Amino acid sequence: MISFEQFESNLASVRARILKACQVAGRSGDSVMLLPVTKNYPIDAVNYAVRCGLSAVGESRVQEAVDKHVENTTAVRWEMVGHLQSNKAKEAVTIFDRIQSIESIKLLKKLDCMAKEKGRCLPILLQCNTGADPDKYGFSNTQVSLALETALGASGLQVDGLMTIAPLSQDREVAKRAFEGLRELRDTLVCSFGVPLKELSMGMTGDLEMAIAAGSTQVRVGTALYGVRSQ
Repeated sequence: MISFEQFESNLASVRARILKACQVAGRSGDSVMLLPVTKNYPIDAVNYAVRCGLSAVGESRVQEAVDKHVENTTAVRWEMVGHLQSNKAKEAVTIFDRIQSIESIKLLKKLDCMAKEKGRCLPILLQCNTGADPDKYGFSNTQVSLALETALGASGLQVDGLMTIAPLSQDREVAKRAFEGLRELRDTLVCSFGVPLKELSMGMTGDLEMAIAAGSTQVRVGTALYGVRSQ
């Protein structure tokens, strides 16, 4: 694990990248939230983020988040950004403040039931496979309308917006199309359903500038902040 001083330096660099990308896109620097992704890093990664004033962290595995909750002594919001199996829904509703990786109707319904049992309204994002990547989870453009309709009818869920992960490709246009596709999809859904869908979670270490240019409101960054993961 890197030192706190190195994390501070990395954080300054990432924030500078975000600010520059916002300026190029003609956007306010505070229109994009940085979500540090702490998966496969020790609890220090969470503590570093909190010490620097970051209010939330992202995790990809329920059990890892459970373990870190036990160790954590700071006030921080937890966001689920990885694939969530429906048999982990109950634990996920207990641990996470928001789940970004909703990619099936089955999972929507399961989380709705679990959230109502807990007496809470769980914020979620619908994960969309706008890059049509067979290796990625997410609703296709033709599936997402039904998913949103289902989610809006679920009293235990609050739909904040959409999320995507760009396909891995040497061609940067592939990621650009995926990000622009998510924004266009959001705009279509907003017109059709009359709901705001303000959050567009897209962009990571290698492609955050393209995501911001396309309208991202949250970038999910791990390695640029914490270095290469151990796993």
